[in-house]
Amino acid sequence: MKDNIFGELSVISMRGGEEFAGNVDYYLKQWRNTDDSFVINADCPRFGTGEAKCHLNHSLRGHDVFIIADVFNYGVTYKMYDMVVPMSPDDHFQDIKRVIGAIAGKARRLSVIIPMLYEGRQHKRAARESLDCAVALQELVNMGVTNIITFDAHDARVQNAIPNHGFDSVQSTYQMIKAIVKEVPDIILDKEHVVMISPDEGAMSRSMYYSSVIGLDLGMFYKRRDYTRVVDGRNPIEAHEYLGKSVEGKDVIVVDDMISSGDSMFDVAAQLKAKGAKRVFVFATFGLFCNGFEKFDEAYKNGIITKIFTTNLNYRKPELLEKPWYREVNMCKYVAMLIDTLNHDATISELLNPVNRIHNLLDKMK
Repeated sequence: MKDNIFGELSVISMRGGEEFAGNVDYYLKQWRNTDDSFVINADCPRFGTGEAKCHLNHSLRGHDVFIIADVFNYGVTYKMYDMVVPMSPDDHFQDIKRVIGAIAGKARRLSVIIPMLYEGRQHKRAARESLDCAVALQELVNMGVTNIITFDAHDARVQNAIPNHGFDSVQSTYQMIKAIVKEVPDIILDKEHVVMISPDEGAMSRSMYYSSVIGLDLGMFYKRRDYTRVVDGRNPIEAHEYLGKSVEGKDVIVVDDMISSGDSMFDVAAQLKAKGAKRVFVFATFGLFCNGFEKFDEAYKNGIITKIFTTNLNYRKPELLEKPWYREVNMCKYVAMLIDTLNHDATISELLNPVNRIHNLLDKMK
């Protein structure tokens, strides 16, 4: 009888996320002891001009709907004027709104899971600039979205743009620690053997969380920028300066939200090795690898980087999985747990704060 008071669960995968949604669906079917899929097809066909529409094959009246969208999946393409065009974040975001428009307010509740937040790096105004992320969040809630779930938001304070609606920035802390323990069985996570490193000021809160929960010393770099120039939309970095305890003979774990070109990470890793670090590991929720893998191959070959851990929350080229320096961190079960819990109107507080699970994992190591 209990399940009858909740909306029927439906999961919609936007283009490019079919495999991820299928794995989420696998766990949901297991936990609910059914062979019926919770994934609903939402088709967004394109006209020759690049315009599009959304068509739903099922009624979602009264359903609790979760839309999963990787807006940075450039592996998805469409045809426009007979040219093959990769989908941009803007294209993906428009498709999300098309799906919401096709649901037409009939769902009981509507949640959007955007692992890497759309326009998340444009979260504050530094000059005469647009506030794209805030506007996007407001667009979604104005169309009827109740909850927005993202992972490791660049700055979670952007939720102030929608103060009366649900916004959760989920961390992958437990999954990262679990992955490195499995991948590097000889690592000893204590102060004598490992130092946690923040690559810049913006990543300090993430690194502080890791160091506090595990009980490690913390070091950080700060970026010295040239504010007289703008290159690729940002002030170029002149140097990274280190603040913290000695890393001589210790493993270091560098924590950040994303890897874009990787240039900053290479500089930080090289400095850490020059200071005597034993091995350099990198935790990054999102591996974008915008400029390809050549520099990463070279850094691994030269012993600058030992292993990079990123999640499967965003699209990555298939060849990345074959790289000896790369380890994928699977987040499908975690996302399924979030969906299952929210669908039953239960609190996700324990899922958002995995301290007990981390401590249990560390106790097993000891």
